[in-house]
Amino acid sequence: MTVTGIPYHGNYSSWLEQKQERLRREEKAESERQRTLERELEWIRMSPKARHAKGKARINSYESLLTQATNGRAASDLEIYIPPGPRLGDVVVEADGVTKAYGNRVLVEEMTFHLPPGGIVGVIGPNGAGKTTLFRMITGQEQPDRGAIRIGQTVKLAYVDQSRDVLEPNKTIWEMISDGQDVIQLGQREMQSRAYVARFNFSGSDQQKRVGTLSGGERNRVHLARMLKEGANVLLLDEPTNDLDVNTMRALEEALENFAGCAVVISHDRWFLDRIATHILAFEGDSHVEWFEGNYSDYEADRKMRLGAAAEQPHRIKYRQLTRG
Repeated sequence: MTVTGIPYHGNYSSWLEQKQERLRREEKAESERQRTLERELEWIRMSPKARHAKGKARINSYESLLTQATNGRAASDLEIYIPPGPRLGDVVVEADGVTKAYGNRVLVEEMTFHLPPGGIVGVIGPNGAGKTTLFRMITGQEQPDRGAIRIGQTVKLAYVDQSRDVLEPNKTIWEMISDGQDVIQLGQREMQSRAYVARFNFSGSDQQKRVGTLSGGERNRVHLARMLKEGANVLLLDEPTNDLDVNTMRALEEALENFAGCAVVISHDRWFLDRIATHILAFEGDSHVEWFEGNYSDYEADRKMRLGAAAEQPHRIKYRQLTRG
């Protein structure tokens, strides 16, 4: 039998305190692992019909989600807390006949969709298809060549892109997320900043780590925490699950499911989208974008029905050529 010793620094009282803290962390980690397992089993046991019904129920229950976020479920009940923004009106984000080209390559042609207030939209397609360009058009950083993107008057956007350049390496995790404030404003609520930072799995002394020493997954969590505290009602998330561990990914999944607003998520993680998406926006190549009601599995079944044998063949993305005049 192998016996492993754990070194402690300090006197006996200090040893007791450190041991108590270690046991607390181990208990918390085990509790999180059990919750993850429970969520996995619940999802696996659901029939495909029940999974689809879950997405439709979210769309139909936006008002109750908003009421729950305002009056009911406390931030402390969630591992990751996304504060709700103002109530959404009937118009969220609408694309009507949008065409966008770079040079002679048409990225998208005649793209049309209307985001529902309570929707979680998975955006899929190969790199270079135009997914990030879509986000840049929604945020006004780029304009369509033809057609229009309309943003509702009640919309407050939060865009979590893939850039981590805004993170300052010499700041601590707590400073980077909280801007050095002990109490931070989360939408219409206030919260102790250290408690909010802990929701992203940075607890105790971890909050004093320098950003420059963090792994890719840790940096992603810091970036998410910074951007999600703004109290938006429409989230644009570009590859939010990159480098995340399973527990944090499932916590993000639960947070999105309980978010009283609309989320648009670019992701290559089909399993993640299958669990959260109420709609799919698929960049299928040849400048075509398909809008589909349902999760990823439902979309795949529909794509195979539409395209037949061609749906099974891997292929490089193709663009239509821009014709002028």
